[in-house]
Amino acid sequence: MAIDLYAGIPVTDFAAALEWYSRLFGCPPDLLAGESEAVWDLAEHRSVYIRVQPTHAGHAMHNIFVDDLDAVIDELEKQGLQPAKLETYPNGVRKATYYDPDGNETGFGGGPLDT
Repeated sequence: MAIDLYAGIPVTDFAAALEWYSRLFGCPPDLLAGESEAVWDLAEHRSVYIRVQPTHAGHAMHNIFVDDLDAVIDELEKQGLQPAKLETYPNGVRKATYYDPDGNETGFGGGPLDT
């Protein structure tokens, strides 16, 4: 079975969110769908989008696992983004958590999955 992911993030201010997520993902969106939605393709069949939906903004939570978490953290620091939290779980998995201007959470994880 083929699996596609199209994960949505509700925001209040499209311009502010567009700028913030462009820094978070290191590039402009792959698609601007009108004046209130933008899409980033993170990998084949795996996309994240922002959409203006003020009544839902601030409640999204996403985790993205990467091969080199330290490299991601370093690159995001160059973009002016600092993790709000850095965690290491008992199994050795590490997580860096970032919050957009609305409070939506994006975490990046890496490390062993079965230590």
